[in-house]
Amino acid sequence: MIYSEVRNFYLQYRGKKCVIGYSFLGREIYAFHTGSPFGRQFIAVYAVHGREWICARLALEHIRRGTTVGGFVIPLVNPDGATISETRDAMWKANARGVDLNCNFPADWGQGRLNTRVRGAENCIGDYPLSECESAALARFTLRVKPYTTLAFHTKGGEIYWEYGGRGDKKGAEIIAQSCGYTPKRIAGSSGGYKDWCISALGIPAYTVECGDDKLAHPITSLGDIAECRDILKYFTDNYGRKEIHEKRA
Repeated sequence: MIYSEVRNFYLQYRGKKCVIGYSFLGREIYAFHTGSPFGRQFIAVYAVHGREWICARLALEHIRRGTTVGGFVIPLVNPDGATISETRDAMWKANARGVDLNCNFPADWGQGRLNTRVRGAENCIGDYPLSECESAALARFTLRVKPYTTLAFHTKGGEIYWEYGGRGDKKGAEIIAQSCGYTPKRIAGSSGGYKDWCISALGIPAYTVECGDDKLAHPITSLGDIAECRDILKYFTDNYGRKEIHEKRA
């Protein structure tokens, strides 16, 4: 089970680490620090959707490979949803309350094309922005860290989303594309996501990476199917993060 895999990794990890909150069913949401403890920090999140739990395994690979620029990796934002996907309903995206966490952030909440208030496997926006334990914990942690950028890893499609409401930094998406070969893309009709909130409310560049070819079937179970994503975090932070910090200080 992916939650046990992340938990065991956490228990053995010798670097800085913390629990940022708990899921609806009481599972820990773990965060791992990698890279320099000095300077501004990034945040990278994974497995916001239950059936995309392979992204948690990608996160552990990113931690093992390390970064020079400092930041926090949160491998499994939705541990309850991942467990549901692994044990009861393979296609489940939401958390245990039937809310899609990537529709629950205060960025034009409820305005997405597929949004619904009906609880279920996907697309439910929740009762109000940040109504869910998991999204609220991630928002609080993000506000505390004050990252210079965030990345959210999902599956699938082989695309990089970088813009929201006419704002965003395409340059970062182009750097990610150099690492994995994916296409930077604008999307319409979507709102309430973590990336959307980071761009619109925090005013920082944020990126969603849809790992894996769109021909793959959910849920992806082999890290080899998204092998092109293994170096993204280090490549991106080496080529964007430190450079952007230098430019802002100049």
